[in-house]
Amino acid sequence: MKRTFKLIKRILVHARPYWPHIVWLFILSLLVIPVTLLKPYALKLLIDSGFGSQPVPSAIRAFFSPNFEFNFTAIALISVGLVILIALVDNIIIFISWLLSIFTGEKLVLNFRTLLFNHLQRLSLSYHDKKGSSDSLYRIQWDTMSIRNLLLTQLSALATSTITLLAMIVVMFFISWQFAVITLCIIPPLIIVTKLSTKRLIKDWYKVKDAESVAMSVIHEVLNALRVVKAFGQENNENERYASRSDHAVKGQVQLAKVAASYTFIVNMLLAIGSAGFIYAGAIFVHSGKMTIGELTLVIAYITQIFAPLQSIIKNLNDIQSSVASIDRVFLVLDEKKEVPENPHAVHLTRVQGQFKFENVFFSYSDNALTLQDISFEVKPGDRVGIMGSTGAGKSTLINLLNRFYDPSAGIIKIDGTDIKNYKLADYRDQFSMVLQEPVLFSSTFAENISYGRPQATENEITEAAKAANAHEFIMKTSEGYNTQVGERGMQLSGGERQRISIARAFIKNAPVLILDEPTSSLDMGTEALIMEAMERLMEGRTTFMITHRLDTLSSCNLVLHLENGRLVDVVRDYTSGFLTDKKKAFLNKA
Repeated sequence: MKRTFKLIKRILVHARPYWPHIVWLFILSLLVIPVTLLKPYALKLLIDSGFGSQPVPSAIRAFFSPNFEFNFTAIALISVGLVILIALVDNIIIFISWLLSIFTGEKLVLNFRTLLFNHLQRLSLSYHDKKGSSDSLYRIQWDTMSIRNLLLTQLSALATSTITLLAMIVVMFFISWQFAVITLCIIPPLIIVTKLSTKRLIKDWYKVKDAESVAMSVIHEVLNALRVVKAFGQENNENERYASRSDHAVKGQVQLAKVAASYTFIVNMLLAIGSAGFIYAGAIFVHSGKMTIGELTLVIAYITQIFAPLQSIIKNLNDIQSSVASIDRVFLVLDEKKEVPENPHAVHLTRVQGQFKFENVFFSYSDNALTLQDISFEVKPGDRVGIMGSTGAGKSTLINLLNRFYDPSAGIIKIDGTDIKNYKLADYRDQFSMVLQEPVLFSSTFAENISYGRPQATENEITEAAKAANAHEFIMKTSEGYNTQVGERGMQLSGGERQRISIARAFIKNAPVLILDEPTSSLDMGTEALIMEAMERLMEGRTTFMITHRLDTLSSCNLVLHLENGRLVDVVRDYTSGFLTDKKKAFLNKA
């Protein structure tokens, strides 16, 4: 319970901009209380003053002239009018509450989702490698919705039900203190039962949320690799895998239902015992003349309405556990520290010359083994750096450190003579353009994909970048030219077309440093020639880092780094020629 209160306090702080809306919703819910208390009054008036001989209460007489005759017909009409008036007020409050609740709830969820999405983008790649994107998707889409349920439904209903219950008990004391005592005797056992149920449910809800997230991961994996699934005919196996993972979540939900049903059964039996006590005491009082039938009817009506807030309190306390589990999962992500923190004294960076220096750099993804060990080399502005080595040698890790996706475990990386940690992270990364082996396109137009790194680019600049990347011709053959949608991940395009769009994106960003990661490894000879021609133009005047396994690609590099087992085993530099010299050939043959 202590952790639950801490989470509720934290979420209330997060929801500070919407406190006025929440307060108004709470006020509206409080207005329902007197309306609820008045509902049985019309029936009492009809029974005691219409059918019986009791005088019309002064609260009713005050609305009529002193000479008004309160006969049966008048009292019946007044009773009917009260029912309609109370219903009208009740429904107006409900209508306003509903509209305000929808607006506030959607805004709360949107802000919570935006906060989580923004933080997830800034977490390290290693976090996403460990957790997977499907887990993040589940938390963004489903867990965040609990803020609305908690603040606008569960806590509000809990507070309203509690106040309603207290008000009704006070009213009961005025009518009959004996009935009020019976009501108070029911509450302690209910508190004990509720405490036991919430403690059990909170544990089970965490398990269910995790199981549902795991099941969702299967869907995400299969839809992202549908071509592979179809090619190997694994649809049925994947369906079984999903069903198996989902079955854990289903079993968890069933277990939760069993627990909730058990406690609900106990609560209902306690309330039934209380009802039996009320009926017995009421029968004795009416028989002995201590209470009129109208008063008994009013008491029974209040008893029924007392049980409603009691059941609401129990239900909402249990439902809160589900919301708390979801919100806690969101805060667990928000509490994840960024593995690449920004120096509080970091300065802005405009445009670098492109000189890099690695000084005794070590890096490890975990505490078990070093991925890079004692890496030292220097790159001059405009150098074309080829990075080669066997699979797992540390080539991609070197590039990740260069981009500052990670920070070195030890050692320093400098740009233009300054530690890269001294610059604003966004400014530093803005110095890089990347062309990857598997180009990443977004489900938008050609123009939007090309201008991704510089959204403010003009149409003319987009066209010029596409021409420089040898992409303009095939773009203009599409139905809407640059406004043509490329489809999800650009899968409607060929590999070469996607790669040329990626190169055009690098052209338009016009960053001083370029990273090429096996950009031609999966292309045919004709397409490769177009790509290489475009990349030659792209590399002109830029410091370029190129990961490759192909020796002919290294012919354009004037600095070659050879990595093996996380170590820099050799460095070859040739400033006199862009082609393979005898020294380079010997090195490459050895490699």
